[in-house]
Amino acid sequence: MAERQRGGGGAAGEASEDRKPQSDEARSAFTPPLGVPLPPPPEDEHPTSEFAVPEGIAPEPPSEPEGSAFTLPAGAVAPDSSTTQGTPIPAFTPPYGTPKISLTKDTPWQDRMRTMLRMPVGERPAPERAAKQDEPGPPVPRVLDLTLRIGELLLAGGEGAEDVEAAMFGVAHAYGLDRCEPTVTFTLLTVSYQPSLVDDPLTAHRTVRRRGTDYTRLSAVFRLVHDITTRGLTLEEAYRRLAEIRRNRHPYPGWGLTAASGLLAGAASMLVGGGLVVFLAAAAGAMLGDRLAWLASGRGLPEFYQFVAAAMPPAAMGVALSALANHGYVHVQASAVITGGLFALIPGRALVAGVQDGLTGYYITAAARLLEVGYLIAGIVCGVLMVLYGGVHVGGATLNPEAALERVERPVIQIIAAMLLAFAFAVLLQQERHTVWVATLNGGIAWVVYGALADTVKLDAVPATAISAGLVGLFGQLLSRYRYASALPYVTAAIGPLLPGSAVYFALLNFAKNELNTGIASLTKAAALALAIAIGVNLGSEMARMFLKVPGEAAGRRAAKRTRGF
Repeated sequence: MAERQRGGGGAAGEASEDRKPQSDEARSAFTPPLGVPLPPPPEDEHPTSEFAVPEGIAPEPPSEPEGSAFTLPAGAVAPDSSTTQGTPIPAFTPPYGTPKISLTKDTPWQDRMRTMLRMPVGERPAPERAAKQDEPGPPVPRVLDLTLRIGELLLAGGEGAEDVEAAMFGVAHAYGLDRCEPTVTFTLLTVSYQPSLVDDPLTAHRTVRRRGTDYTRLSAVFRLVHDITTRGLTLEEAYRRLAEIRRNRHPYPGWGLTAASGLLAGAASMLVGGGLVVFLAAAAGAMLGDRLAWLASGRGLPEFYQFVAAAMPPAAMGVALSALANHGYVHVQASAVITGGLFALIPGRALVAGVQDGLTGYYITAAARLLEVGYLIAGIVCGVLMVLYGGVHVGGATLNPEAALERVERPVIQIIAAMLLAFAFAVLLQQERHTVWVATLNGGIAWVVYGALADTVKLDAVPATAISAGLVGLFGQLLSRYRYASALPYVTAAIGPLLPGSAVYFALLNFAKNELNTGIASLTKAAALALAIAIGVNLGSEMARMFLKVPGEAAGRRAAKRTRGF
């Protein structure tokens, strides 16, 4: 019985084990039970694209295949390949390619290089110096080093950033580096060369740490760049001439520069109504200030303190003459003495270069140059204010700002004084002797135009100054193009008679007398006159470029795009 029960139990257990799934894979939890029909498949298992055309709507016709930007459109005829001496002409957009630019060597290298710098890298003409089969390629590191050394001399000499970039690109391009990009800031020069789109670029830098005013050296560097870009000098010849330029001494001795500083201050004092005594006093103060500045420079003091030292002797000379005039010993315009000393110190060269860089789009360099001008003028202000404050509040001197405002019309004397001022300024800038008389004549013409507009036509001083400075820039640019040289030697010294020396002095004197409103008005007028000079010079230079023939059919330098403030 037990066996029968045990046997029956075993059969039932085997049947139950057959009905039980062996694992989780034998039956899905989502499978319906037996006897229940399967549900219809959900719509999600048959997805449709959201871009599919609904039923009942005809599909759009197939679009035309997109054409390439480098193929000629339908109906266009390719240029004749026989004109390219067997070299096929690639197709561009527009279909006939970019206009051909003829960069002839009869035009100044500044125009040719500016034209190429304004072009995209892929559209620039290839270097004219073709490499021979048995001759290796250009020594890239040496070419970049020569390019940077030439750019350093130009930038240290006060040349504008645009002309420095054009010179650097001209040197690199002349030695076969066509894919070259120079960059110029106030103290850093960079040049980058990329042989092709798949090669790594080679970049070199050079820092400008010392600056000096020597237009003779600047003119020599311009001639070197002209010979490299037109005559094809070898690297050895270029390095030899560059070494000679760096070894050349200044054309004028130290005592000559000191005498020129005194002549400049004396001539400037005569422009504002001074006589012989004022001329001698202003010259003596300026020469003493120049010697003090040289002493400060030899001690290693920054340029700010050099200007403070140079501004104090002319101011002290004016205060002393004013005290003597109060006691009845002399009858002179003491204000004219201080004004003449300020003419010799105002950094007109840096001001013009800074505004020119800003107008041509080099804003970082322009901001740095104008900041340098601000520091130098602050040094002049500190030196003059210390003396004026001591003379007015301690020494009892009475300086009347209105005394020098009485403009005396002495055309012959003032024209001679303006030419003497320009002559002395040219000597201080270390110009070549054959350019000194040209700058002197240009300065005399500028003063004649200013006097005619201000005295005869009764035009305001600011527009009269701008027009006179525009003529200076126009004549200077024409002369520089005629001689294939820099325009600075013909322009910087000629704007000397137009510098706002009297307006600066009136502002400082009013500040010393605690008349802030009048002082701020005079200082604003001085700033307006300085900007009028800089903008007028730049506008005159641009007008000269517009009048003369530009290289090629692409109208020379391309204009900058308008950004509308963003």
